[in-house]
Amino acid sequence: MRSVALISPGDMGQAVGALLASGGVRVLTCLAGRSERTRVLARTAGFTDVPTLDLLVRESELLLSIVPPAQALPVARDVAAALRATRARLTYVDCNAIAPRTAREVAAVITPTGSGFVDAGIVGGPPRDAPSPRVYASGPDRALFGALGDAGLDVRLLGDDVGEASAVKMCYAALTKGTTAIATELLVAARKLGVYDTLVAELRDSQATQAKRMADAVPAMSGKAHRWIAEMEEIARTFEDVGLTPLIFQGAAEMYRLTARSEIGGERPETVDRFRGVDGTIDVLARASEKVATK
Repeated sequence: MRSVALISPGDMGQAVGALLASGGVRVLTCLAGRSERTRVLARTAGFTDVPTLDLLVRESELLLSIVPPAQALPVARDVAAALRATRARLTYVDCNAIAPRTAREVAAVITPTGSGFVDAGIVGGPPRDAPSPRVYASGPDRALFGALGDAGLDVRLLGDDVGEASAVKMCYAALTKGTTAIATELLVAARKLGVYDTLVAELRDSQATQAKRMADAVPAMSGKAHRWIAEMEEIARTFEDVGLTPLIFQGAAEMYRLTARSEIGGERPETVDRFRGVDGTIDVLARASEKVATK
């Protein structure tokens, strides 16, 4: 494949792009208006920066959208405008953590330009010191995206329906990130109820595997909570669309919103304080919840 465009080289995008580049793919991105952090990530991975979105769509066969869920539709609209302005054609791959209904809304923005559309869902972490995450892909144009398997990306092709891959992602993230939100909230509650040490000791005795996961996941999520708010809202939307309650994951979104607004909410994955641990993280969030309660 000649070239792949990437919007945007953040945590996951940079790692996926770097994997493709190591497999011989030329990775293009447009850094106009991007943060210095994103620029550094792109330079570190060796991506080619092109000055405008119009040029990006002209020079690419595939465009991967890997952005926070709330940006999925705005990015698609910007790309669609560039496609119309340049009369370029490509295959747009939405790799974002969005509801099936949102994926169909994105497709409805892209396909009138004459470009192809692939619904993709990334399951697993950024492929830095680990194998490629699984990337489920659905939609009638999925085969071209599947060719990135030759560059090392673990693509799992599904059916023709846009929304199928996003459904896999939503149900999977409901378990992983949803469980982290529940764990965080119950530990904050235990701290405020004065039974934190007793509960943690009990969990270590009777739920050792779960206690270990909580100790690992809760401190690390501070660098991602700002992104996970919208992801929980997309999961809530997914479940509501099939007649289930959205309330569980609306609550998870609120837990991540509390974290994002706390004193540790400005952390990013590479700046998370690894020495704070689960106890320190819960202390911070317990204090943050007191501030919310007094407003």
